[in-house]
Amino acid sequence: MAKEMSPSTFKPYIPASANLPEMTPRALIMGVILGMIFGASSLYLVLKVGLTVSASIPVSVIAITLFRLFNKFGAKDSTILENSITQTAGSAGESLAFGLGVTMPAIMILGFDLEISRVMLVGCLGGLLGILLMIPMRRTMIVENHGALKYPEGTACAEVLKAAATDSSREAAGEASDPHAQDDANKRARIIFSGFGLGLLYKIANVALKGWKDTPETVFGPPLASGSIGAEVSPELLGVGYIIGPRIASVMAAGGVMSYLLLIPIIKFFGDALSVPVSPGTMLIKDMSPHDIRSAYVLYIGAGAVATGGLVSLVRAMPTIWRSMSAGISGLKKGADSITSGAVLRTDQDIPMKWVVIGALAIIAIITFAAPLHMNLLGALLILVFGFLFSTVSSRLTGEIGSSSNPISGMTVATLLFTCLVFLLMGWTGGKYYVTALSVGAIVCIACSNAGTTSQDLKTGFLVGSTPKLQQYAILAGALSSALILGPILLKLNDAGTVYVPAAQVAPTLTTDASTLTETAQLQGPQAEQDNATYHVWHKNDAVGAPAGKYLVNDAGKVAYLVDPGINGAYKQRPDGTSVTKYDAPKAVLMSYIIKGILDRQLPWTLVLFGVMIAVVLEMAGIPSLAFAVGVYLPLSSSAPLFVGGMIRWLVDRRNNKLDQYKNLNEEEMQAAGDRSSGVLLSSGYIAGGALAGIVIAFTAGILTDFDKAIGDWSTAHNPFFEGAHADGLSLIPYAVIAILLYWVAREKNMKQP
Repeated sequence: MAKEMSPSTFKPYIPASANLPEMTPRALIMGVILGMIFGASSLYLVLKVGLTVSASIPVSVIAITLFRLFNKFGAKDSTILENSITQTAGSAGESLAFGLGVTMPAIMILGFDLEISRVMLVGCLGGLLGILLMIPMRRTMIVENHGALKYPEGTACAEVLKAAATDSSREAAGEASDPHAQDDANKRARIIFSGFGLGLLYKIANVALKGWKDTPETVFGPPLASGSIGAEVSPELLGVGYIIGPRIASVMAAGGVMSYLLLIPIIKFFGDALSVPVSPGTMLIKDMSPHDIRSAYVLYIGAGAVATGGLVSLVRAMPTIWRSMSAGISGLKKGADSITSGAVLRTDQDIPMKWVVIGALAIIAIITFAAPLHMNLLGALLILVFGFLFSTVSSRLTGEIGSSSNPISGMTVATLLFTCLVFLLMGWTGGKYYVTALSVGAIVCIACSNAGTTSQDLKTGFLVGSTPKLQQYAILAGALSSALILGPILLKLNDAGTVYVPAAQVAPTLTTDASTLTETAQLQGPQAEQDNATYHVWHKNDAVGAPAGKYLVNDAGKVAYLVDPGINGAYKQRPDGTSVTKYDAPKAVLMSYIIKGILDRQLPWTLVLFGVMIAVVLEMAGIPSLAFAVGVYLPLSSSAPLFVGGMIRWLVDRRNNKLDQYKNLNEEEMQAAGDRSSGVLLSSGYIAGGALAGIVIAFTAGILTDFDKAIGDWSTAHNPFFEGAHADGLSLIPYAVIAILLYWVAREKNMKQP
C-alpha cells in the first residue's frame, strides 16, 4: 500500500490564496435542481432493482455543459469552484433516495400507512445528521488520510472538473503561463468526455435498448452444484475498479467467491437430501436456485460479517477520529475568531463546531418528540450512537471502494439488528414497535449514505481547492430540497400501482370489530370511480385467516378490500383487468424481514453469527474484514467487474512503473502519478457515462413502458446477444472492447530522461 501523503505537502488545483467566484446563486440553484432530478431517478431505480448510481460525476458533467451553453448566450463562464458547488449540492438527492427507498417501503410491507410527514421528516433529519456528523471528521478522513483513502468517485469528479477548467480557473491555478497547459487540458478533456460518451452509449445500448445481456452468468452442476459466476458488464463498475486498484478490488471479489463458490454450494450439498425446509427458508433447498439460497441464508451471513467488519474498522479509526473530535471541541472553546480573522486558510474552513453541536442536538430533540416517527428517547439515542458509528464506517468504506459499492443496506441491517435486540431486551415486541425500529434504521441509513456522499464531495473539493464550509452549506441545501420532493414522489409511485383487491379474492369471510378502528379512508385512483364509500382501516399484522396487510372494513366489521400497495404488492391487475406497475423494493423487503424476525423472535441468529466468525477469522489472518464482508454481502456480479478493473490497473501500473520517467520516483510518487494518469481519466468518463445512463434507463422503463416491453420482446426472440444459448459468452464481447480500450489508453509512452 502506498504511503500516506502528508497534508502539508499537498497543493490543491486552486490555491487557498485565490479569489474566485464560488457559492454563487446560479451554482447553488442549478445544483439543487439537478439533485432533485437525480434523486427522483435514483428513487425509481432503488425501488425497482435495489441499486442506485453515484450522482456527483454526472451532475458535474451536466453542470459544465449547461454553464458553457449559457456562456454562448452571453452569461459569464463558470469557475471550477462554482462547478464544485453545483455538483456538491446535486449529489445529495441520490444518497437520500437510496436511504428512503431501502427503508420506508418496509412500513407498507409490514402493514402500516406510509405517511408523507414521516417520509419527509426521516429524509430531512437523516440527511442533515449525516452531513453534520461528517463535518468534524473531514480533517481525519479527507486530509490526514489523503494518500490512503482514494474516494474513487470524488477523485474522478475532481479530474472531470479540472479537465473542463475555464481560462480564469487555469490562470488561478498557475497554468496560464505554461504554453502546453491548454493542450494538456484539452487532451485530458478529450479522454474524459470520450469515456463519458462511450460509457453513456454503452449502458443505454446494453440495458435500455437490450443490446446484450447485462449480467452474464454461469451456474455449475455437480460436483459444485449451485455454484455460479456472474459479472455485471457495466462501464461504471469497471471504472471504479480501476480507480480503487487491485488490492481492495481483489479482497472484495474474494468475498463474492466465498459466497457463490463455497457457501451456496455447501448449503446446496447438505440440503439436497432434506425433505423439509430449513428456516428461515420457506422451500426445500433442493428446489432452490443460487439466488434463492443467497436470499434465504447468505444475506444474513453477509450482514453479520459487515456489522463486525464495521465495528473493527471503527475501533481502528478511533485514535484519528478522537484527534479530529478533540480539535473540533478545542475550536468550539476558542470560538470562531481565528476563522473570521483569516488565520485559517480558506481551504481549511469548516462550519463552526458549535453549530454542528447545536444542529445535532436539535435533530435529536425533533426525533424524540415528532409524533409521525413514533419515537422515544431511547430510539433517539440509538440514532445518535449508530449514526456516528456507521457514518464513520461509511466514510472510510466510501474512501476505499467508492459509493457505488458501499453496502449502506448492510449497515442498515446491522442497525436494525442491534436496535431490535435492544427493544427485545426491553420487552418491546409486537407490531406497535415496528415503526419505531424502522424509523431508527431509516434515519441511520440516510445519515450514513449522505455521510459517504459528503465525503466524496469534500474529497473533490480538497483536490480542486474548494472552501469546505461552502461545500457543507451547499450539500445541506441540496439535502433539504431533495427530502421535500422525494417523499411525495415515493407516495405517488406507490399510489399509481396500488390495487384494492375485493375481499372475495383473498378472505371472503374475514371480519373484525369495527368499533376498535379509529382510522378511516376511501379508495384512491381509478377504482374510486366505482366505489366512493368511506371505510375503516385495519392494519392486520398476522397471517391468520388471511395475509397480513392493510384492509378496508365496513361499519359491520366485514372486510371489503385488501389494499395491495404498488411497492412490493402481489396483484398486478385491477378488478377491471387493467395492469399496473409494481416495484419489488428488494432491500426494503429484507428490512421488514429483520424487524419481524427479531421482534417476533424469528431471526436466524446462527447465520448472523457465522458472518461474525468469518470477519473474526479474517482479522486474525491480517486481512481487512470489511472489504471482504462487503464482497460476501454483495452479489458476485457486482464485485467481479471491480476485480476486472483492478487487474487492468495492476497490469498498467506494472508496465508504466518500468518506464524511464518513473525510475527515480518513490512509491508515493508513483501512486500519485498513477492517480493522474490517462487510465484514471478514462475511468472517470466511464463512471460518469454509466451513471448518467441510469436516468435514461429509468425513463424508458418507468414511462415508455410499451416501448421497453417491445424492445425486450424483440430482443428475447431475435437477439442472440441478449437471449439464447450463447448470450452469456457473446455479451462479454462488447465488455472486452471497453476493457481493452481502458488498458490501451492507460499505457504511457516511454520518455527518455536526459
